[in-house]
Amino acid sequence: MSDGTSNRILTEQRGPILVVTINRPEAKNAFDDESSHAMCTAMDMLDEKDELFVGIITGAGGNFSAGADLKAAAKGERGPRPHRGGFGIMKRPPRKPVIAAVEGYAVGGGMEMCLCCDLIVAARDAKFGLPEVRHNVVAIGGGLFRLPRRLPYHIAMEMALSGEFKDADLLERYGLVNRISEPGAALDTAIELAEKLLANGPTALAASKEIIWQSADWTDQEAWDNQMPIAMKAIDSEDRREGLKAFAEKRKPVWKGR
Repeated sequence: MSDGTSNRILTEQRGPILVVTINRPEAKNAFDDESSHAMCTAMDMLDEKDELFVGIITGAGGNFSAGADLKAAAKGERGPRPHRGGFGIMKRPPRKPVIAAVEGYAVGGGMEMCLCCDLIVAARDAKFGLPEVRHNVVAIGGGLFRLPRRLPYHIAMEMALSGEFKDADLLERYGLVNRISEPGAALDTAIELAEKLLANGPTALAASKEIIWQSADWTDQEAWDNQMPIAMKAIDSEDRREGLKAFAEKRKPVWKGR
């Protein structure tokens, strides 16, 4: 179903999982202004609804995303950016965990969007890359500072300077991709991975993700202080009380997301 704003980004709630589909297969799921604002709306939905615990982003038509819509850019399309930044996610991803389910190409802004996600599932034949330099463009969607934090320096530098695409198998070996699926099965594999996360407390999942995300810029001393306000959202939650009660009663907890 649509998120109510644009059919360029579709949302489907599968229990506590929000599946978000980039729906411009005719443009290899490239992003224009309308797509970016619709993605931002979907990410706001994930964060705002207590009953949603995990998000999955995937693409329609056999590709994840070819990045920015250069045809739209050539026509002069350049409206105000969404409050979450480029593609509706790059500057401020959701506070809840998000999984990228990648088929086909995740290149340019499409790869940078993967780097906004917390886990990546990729089909075995998926391709990743930052080809911006081929056109004398700079990848300013976070790829140039996020990629070297997650890959060895020389591998990240080769991707950034050559613009060449890399296979999912290679990036799994270097730890960027969490799971490899057969072609056509990335979304199913991502849902399986999300369901494993759902055994855990959703407020603790969100707090753990947020601390890891923010701590990249903290000193050790700052980390001891800065983690507590984030952790307290889970420690003081209804879910924590339910988790302890379920443990005492030897049953599975019933999470509420609050």
